[in-house]
Amino acid sequence: MTAENKGDFIKFIGTAGARFVVSRQLRASGGLWFELGGEKILVDPGPGSLVRCLNSRPKMDPAVLDGIILTHRHLDHSNDVNVMIEAMSDGGNKREGFLYGPSDVFAEPEPVVQVYVRSFLEKMDILKEGKEIKRPFFTLKTPVLHHHPVETYGLQFYLPYGNISLIADTAYFPELIEHYREADILIINVVIYKDDMPKRIYHLNLKQAKELIRGIKPELAILTHFGLSMLKEKPYLLARRLQEELKIRVIAANDGLKIPLNA
Repeated sequence: MTAENKGDFIKFIGTAGARFVVSRQLRASGGLWFELGGEKILVDPGPGSLVRCLNSRPKMDPAVLDGIILTHRHLDHSNDVNVMIEAMSDGGNKREGFLYGPSDVFAEPEPVVQVYVRSFLEKMDILKEGKEIKRPFFTLKTPVLHHHPVETYGLQFYLPYGNISLIADTAYFPELIEHYREADILIINVVIYKDDMPKRIYHLNLKQAKELIRGIKPELAILTHFGLSMLKEKPYLLARRLQEELKIRVIAANDGLKIPLNA
């Protein structure tokens, strides 16, 4: 994949998944920062996103954000959305930026996005299955409704030089492979090492992530959003093992990891 825009990158502000890793801050839960064609976009600003962005080196200043995207309403993905909207809009002094999210992030009686901050935004749009949003440098698509307790969508960024896809929280279903097959860079939320829970967990485990990578065949797969069981097994070792088995480049994200998109 070769980039036309030399400044494009992805930065992992946080790689925490599941409530215990988030509540103990064993990994940060700040979300993903994308710079694409000059636009700065924050995906899933969980608890501590504001602080983590400001403490990042170099600083990722929320005041310069062009937009925020929520894949779903759960707190580890949306906790800091309101303060980030305020930062993006200079405390509401100017209408600035966009917000995209599923319908239930705006829904009563418990809207994630508070009513008073909505007027600070230049644009809001509701994500749904098969949605396509055109931005100046890329097209955003949400190909399929994920299998999760709340309305959840993965993201596909179609750029002049390739496709970056995020498979957000979901239980495994085989159709994910077809929906994300065009990914050049595939980011996967892998919360569980192996699914040995007494009840169904609507998250991917490592074996299921392996099947997705094998079927999609991206140039690069990035594992993130780790729960306790994944951290205990050392994600970098698991990624190395997958790479050896699949003959596809696989890495495990860590907090602060920056992936240039011009290589």
